[in-house]
Amino acid sequence: MWWFQQGLSVLPVALVVWSAASFVFSYITAIVLHHVDPLVPYISDTGTIPPERCLFGIMLNISTFLGMATMYVRYKQVYALNPEKSKILKLNKIGLTLGLMSCFGLCIIANFQKCILYYIHVAGACLTFGVGAIYMLVQTVLSYLMQPEVHSKDIFWIRLTVLLWCCSSIVSMFVSSVVLYSGLYGTNLVQKLHWDPQENGYTAHIVSTVSEWSLAFSFLSFFLTYIRDFQKISLRAVVSLHGQTLHNAPQSFVTDEQTLLVAGSI
Repeated sequence: MWWFQQGLSVLPVALVVWSAASFVFSYITAIVLHHVDPLVPYISDTGTIPPERCLFGIMLNISTFLGMATMYVRYKQVYALNPEKSKILKLNKIGLTLGLMSCFGLCIIANFQKCILYYIHVAGACLTFGVGAIYMLVQTVLSYLMQPEVHSKDIFWIRLTVLLWCCSSIVSMFVSSVVLYSGLYGTNLVQKLHWDPQENGYTAHIVSTVSEWSLAFSFLSFFLTYIRDFQKISLRAVVSLHGQTLHNAPQSFVTDEQTLLVAGSI
């Protein structure tokens, strides 16, 4: 059995590989069609013009569902391992909420392009990476609280390192973007897809775009740390038949259901 066939480890692997592929494929398409410059464009710029916009949107929507599934499985795992630790359970619920908000932000990024609805796109990016960074922080704290009984110290330090990488990318991107869009280098830069190295503001632009790519891959790299944990999880379905046909429900099942309805349990 291959390592990715053990448990549910294929889930975080699929999330990372698929999401990275959505960035790379849209980038290649945009470069081939000369829609953006080859040297480190914004990720959002590579998903602005058709046909790469369509590819970018479809693939990131799938990434949203993969992310939600991965975060939910992580939530259930932490809950199962710490059934009586109220502090960990509370942090675990907060982490799931933050994770789902981050996934919703990714869906916004996929469907509201930067050059068309800029402020909505930025709001989605803040949800995805800003709230996502807080999600990473919560999971890192959980890793610290669960060591050494559940987690090793190594996985805590790895997650902390990736978290610091993500936070430094956020700070770098924020500062360079503020400088770039401050008005010192012209207006309407949001619509600008091609840059000349001799232009004013080119350095700030490159720093901002490199920081964005760094931020995206630091965020994805965090989920690679789930692989070993997910190898210890299996998923199975239990089927309970209430009859041998699909025409009518057994009378006993109908009676039980009516009893629950009267009792207010359904």
